[in-house]
Amino acid sequence: MAIYRTLYYAEATVGTEGRMTIPKTMREDCGIADGDTMVVRVEETPQGVRQIVMWRKDPEGDE
Repeated sequence: MAIYRTLYYAEATVGTEGRMTIPKTMREDCGIADGDTMVVRVEETPQGVRQIVMWRKDPEGDE
């Protein structure tokens, strides 16, 4: 299991039909390009607090 550390935060705007815009600097830092598929997961703490975690899917399909 990988342990990640936070590098920085940024705000993402939620728009029409729940679409989110990932800031350009974050897309560039993570290598996200037009047409990439993102994997999205919802996590929940024992207290009921939820968060969304997403990552770029490997183009070859390996996760």
